[in-house]
This record gives sequence, C-alpha cells and structure tokens, in this order.
Amino acid sequence: MTTAADPLVDADERLRRYAELVVRVGANVQVGQEAVVVCQIEHAEIARAVAREAYRAGATRVTPRYTDGHFRRAAIELGPEEMLGKTPQFLLDATAAWRTERPAIIQLSGDANPQLLGDLDPKLVARSDPADLRAVYLPIVAERLSNWVIVSAPNAGWANTVFGEPDIEALWRAVATATRLDAADPVEAWREHDAMLKRRAAALNAHGFDAVRFSGPGTDLTVGLMAASRWMCAAFTTQDGIEHIPNLPTEEVFTSPDLRRTAGTVRSTYPLAVAGSIIRDLELRLEGGRVIDVRASEGADIVRGQLEADEQASFLGEIALVDGTSAVKRTGLVFFDTLFDENATCHIAYGSGLPMAVDGADGLTTDELLSLGVNVSRTHTDFMIGGPDVDVDGLDRDGHPTPIMRDDAFVL
Repeated sequence: MTTAADPLVDADERLRRYAELVVRVGANVQVGQEAVVVCQIEHAEIARAVAREAYRAGATRVTPRYTDGHFRRAAIELGPEEMLGKTPQFLLDATAAWRTERPAIIQLSGDANPQLLGDLDPKLVARSDPADLRAVYLPIVAERLSNWVIVSAPNAGWANTVFGEPDIEALWRAVATATRLDAADPVEAWREHDAMLKRRAAALNAHGFDAVRFSGPGTDLTVGLMAASRWMCAAFTTQDGIEHIPNLPTEEVFTSPDLRRTAGTVRSTYPLAVAGSIIRDLELRLEGGRVIDVRASEGADIVRGQLEADEQASFLGEIALVDGTSAVKRTGLVFFDTLFDENATCHIAYGSGLPMAVDGADGLTTDELLSLGVNVSRTHTDFMIGGPDVDVDGLDRDGHPTPIMRDDAFVL
C-alpha cells in the first residue's frame, strides 16, 4: 500500500527527495561552500527546491543563473549578426571567478523548447552558441577545481517532446527510474551502482587496450587510446578531495582518447538534441583523428558549425561504453536530452577531451595537453553510437581484438 509520503505519489515529497539526491549525492555540496544553479527559466520550481536542500546541506550562498532560449531566438532573428555567441563580460568574469571560489555547480537539463531554433538558419544558430562561456567553464571542470553535477528538470515542453503530450507525471516516473529515485534507499542504490561501474573500469584498465573498435550498420570506427588513458566512471574527486557524481543518471565508463588516432565511419543510433535543434541520422567520417565529412537527414549544418568552433573542435575528446542493463535504457524511451540518451548506449564526443582521465595531465598547459594527445576545444558534444547491432572490441598494440560488448551486453 502506498502512502501520501510515497515519493512517486506525493509530488512535493518527490521533489524534495530528488533535490536532496542532487545536492548530497550528485554535487555533494559541502558545509561552508557556495553553490550555483545553472538552468532554464522553465526549471525554476526544481531550482528552488535544489536551493533549499543546498542550504540544508550547509551552503553559505546559493546563486541562480537562469537562461531563456527565447532571448537567443530573438538575437538570431533581430539582433546584429556580429554579436551572436558573444557572452556579456560580466558573466565571463563571474564564471572565471569559479576557478578560485570553487563553488558547487549544479546544472539542470531537460530542454523546455528543444526545437525552438529548428526553423532558423542553422549557420546562425551555430554561431549563437556561447562557446566563449564554455571556454572559461570547461577547464574548471577538466582540472577538477569544483564539485559539479548535471541533472534533469522535468517540464511540460520536454515531456511533450518525449511523449507527444505534456505528460509531466510520465516524465517524472521515467526520471525516477533512470536516477534510482524510486529505490527504497536511493543513496545506497547509487553506492552499489558506483561499485559496479568501478569494476568495469578496472577490468578495462587491466587490459591496457591500445584502441577500441566499434563495428555495426554504418559504423566501422577505430578510436586510438593514449598509453596514459584511464577508464573512469561515476564518482569524481576534486583537487580539494570532494567526491561527487557529475551526471545523474550515469551508466558509462569512459576515457579520453588520443586525438590523433581515430579513423573510420560512424553512424549515430539516437537523435541528438543540440543548439535548439534535433539532429537526425548523423554520420561522420574521420581520418587522422579529424572529422572530415558530416552527413545527416536533419541538422547537418548545426554539427558543421560546431566543428568549426575552433581548430580542435573536429577531433574526438571522449569515448564511453554503456550496455543494455542501463537504467536509462530500461525505460525504453528516447529522451532527446543528451544527459539521458548518452547513458542509454555507447557514445563518443567531438571537442574537448577529459584530462582527469589521463595520467599526468593535471596542471599541463593547452600545448602540453595537445602534444600528449588530449584534445582542447571550446566545444564538447556527445552523440550516441551503440546498441544491440554494434560490437565493441578492445585492440592490443598488434591489432588483436578482445570482445568488450556483444548484443548490447558487457562480455569482457
């Protein structure tokens, strides 16, 4: 028998419990620490609940940073083209200050208007992307200076994209399953899940693979690894020793590849929601680590625009493995939100690499990271390439394969 306090029935208790999971398991806000909540204006209710839980955890100040996609649309339609993608200096300065202030950073995802920019000139949409802001923020994350988390914020617009109707309750149930919020003890459920992912990462590291190959319909891709690449998962630890789980949900084991050593073709197995548009049937061809050809039935110019963000944007920065036991995959949904969809299946990312997944990368300059093989870019876009029809093999230095995944299951 359920009661009024059942978090899947009582909306207020569910929201409080969710915010508690975000603050204490995800970001792990510390006593005496400041926190920043980055979100869309449509996420306000959840952001407020997160703020209350952050204060309960001991935060000294919680600051919201709201965005509104309609402002971006107005800028594209009516503003001067030369200003597109330029973030106000005060926001750049405030973000740069995080390097020394080291607040807990909580980012809410779940686009309330995922196709808001879909009918606009894709080149202008790509130019409107705030790459300058990410260029300030990404190094703070990559250098493990702040404890941070990205979590979802169910809303009517996102629900409409997923279900064809604004069924927020159905979306909340799916989010509860994917984030283990529906477990009797969500914190303990996350501890067990974290331990399982760490075992997978340890198995991959023990083999010391030189490369990973993906093979399936439209995909024949070999991603080279550095000798210093290390497989990671779930929990991160900041330079100050704060453990946190950056993604809720998270189902991946991942590493940073050698930016120079990816070759072949790859086909996306999920649609990709990015820059106010949905990219469908994305196909990339890579040589010498660089993307040299982009095709898609919808949204190819958006991807091309991202790949032109800087000199390194067209190289890979991440490779991640996810199998069919994923709690996200078990929902049977396409969420049109990268936070969720990337945790339903294997994925790769073009753009910035992950120095925290490379031995000896801490403290290196941009030139030193690039020389080592770690990509440095103002962009980082994940897209999904796995599934039951995609085999994953680890290759040794002689090219001999060892099966890692078959039929959407880890077999290593």
